[in-house]
Parts: sequence; structure tokens; C-alpha cells
Amino acid sequence: MFEETQGTVKNLAGQVQEAVGNVTGDAGNQAEGKVRQLAGKAQEQYGDALNQVRESAVSNPAATVAVVAGLGFVLGALWARR
Repeated sequence: MFEETQGTVKNLAGQVQEAVGNVTGDAGNQAEGKVRQLAGKAQEQYGDALNQVRESAVSNPAATVAVVAGLGFVLGALWARR
């Protein structure tokens, strides 16, 4: 939830910055605004994915433990090969 909210704020700040750049004719502000918007959208999507994982873990804890154990086994096997 926090990541999504923070991403939305970044997205809105980027829109404002781009609009200011458009009004003043400052290409640097326009570009920074667009970059900030993209970063905000990416952070929103990350937050959404994180929330889905949390909800899945709460609704199905046995599967979550199985997945984590499997990942631990694979990472352990890869680490042992070094």
C-alpha cells in the first residue's frame, strides 16, 4: 500500500513538473517530469505486485512455505557449486 501511494505521488509530481516545463518552455523540466512519471508508475506496479504476494501468502500459507523452501533448496544447490 505504501509503495503504491508513494508511486502515485511521484507520478503526480512528474505531471506537474512536466506541465511547468511546458509552460516555461524548459525542456529539462519536461524531461525530468516524464522520467519522474515513469518512475512513479513503476513504483505503483511494484507496490501492486508486492500486495498481491502478501495477499497470496496470507490466503495460502502452506504453498508459500513450499515455494520458499524450494527456492532455498535451489539457491543452496547453486551456492554449493561455487
